[in-house]
Amino acid sequence: MKVRKEVLWVIVVMCALGAVSCNSTKKSATKKSSSSDSRFIEGMVISRAALSSNVANTGSMKIKNFTPASSNVENAALWQFKYAQLLDVRVETVLNTDLFRFIEDWWGTPYVYGGKNKNGVDCSGFANSLLNTVFKVSSGGSSAQLYDKSKKVNNTQMREGDLVFFKTNGTSVSHVGVYLVNDKFVHASTSSGVMISDLNESYWKKYYVGSGRVE
Repeated sequence: MKVRKEVLWVIVVMCALGAVSCNSTKKSATKKSSSSDSRFIEGMVISRAALSSNVANTGSMKIKNFTPASSNVENAALWQFKYAQLLDVRVETVLNTDLFRFIEDWWGTPYVYGGKNKNGVDCSGFANSLLNTVFKVSSGGSSAQLYDKSKKVNNTQMREGDLVFFKTNGTSVSHVGVYLVNDKFVHASTSSGVMISDLNESYWKKYYVGSGRVE
């Protein structure tokens, strides 16, 4: 268990918060870390500055070996610790191997308007690819089209794989992400590419218009 705790802090180095929408370059608010200013792991110093560095710039640190998830924390895979940290949930609740393998594979992919592959992807391209690949849902269209055809759900009904929509231009739906858990969603942002953000961040709260389910 001691080794697992050390691994968790190593993974934290790769984590970053804050994003912008498909149509804006404004960065979202970043949560303050509740950890101490630095941690020491086998001679390595993990500082607050390191925690704020973007994983998009450290592609070589991605987890490549996705072993099956375990509901027993003693047997949990490395990637479960990483995403438990990002989602602020218990390690043993992070069980969707296919979902997080997909996110890890796409993490940091740069934003390109109209893009649909790992050379560059936009918000709807990423959301559609995730739904098609992980949840086996036939999905396509822009963020506005996805909003129009989705079944609307309230915040208390949201579940993994639902879509979250934003009016970042102030008039119509212009950004979409995929809901995960604990108010976190994964999306393609213009500043950092594919990443995880929080609906409670001031920027996203300002432009959030609701969630929907494509079935």
